[in-house]
Amino acid sequence: MSMIEPTDTDLAWVLPDEAATAALAARLAGVLDEGMVVYLHGPLGAGKTSFARALLTALGVGERVKSPTYSLIEGYAARDRAAWHLDLYRIAGPGELEWLGLDALAEPSALVLVEWPERGTGALPAADLDVRLGYAGQGRRASLRALTARGQRWLARLAKC
Repeated sequence: MSMIEPTDTDLAWVLPDEAATAALAARLAGVLDEGMVVYLHGPLGAGKTSFARALLTALGVGERVKSPTYSLIEGYAARDRAAWHLDLYRIAGPGELEWLGLDALAEPSALVLVEWPERGTGALPAADLDVRLGYAGQGRRASLRALTARGQRWLARLAKC
């Protein structure tokens, strides 16, 4: 795993394999000290669920971290905070999210990970961090962009470790 193109609001890595994706997620978990809303973008198979699973596991979720592809949302206890993992791939539009009770996602100390966030536009809390995963040759590429001051603090801590 090698970092490329650092800026004040963006960090990017080349991830040669799934282990490198998990290592990046674990590094990110190691610098989390407050709630965060993270949008996960990328094509099918780019590693969004693997990234979310590794991040939640690194945060101490002791149970099996399931993909919320069919349930749409899974909740966990991670360290001293609630964590929510959403996969909106099967959602046609934000109106379909009304029955999910997304009010819990607004808790400032919660970690919220959202795959396919563009399908929930207007119904989701605003992102602090935008993670874009994509293909790069035989491996993957991860680009992290801070969208808020909270996201900038997280990336600054990540860049130092």
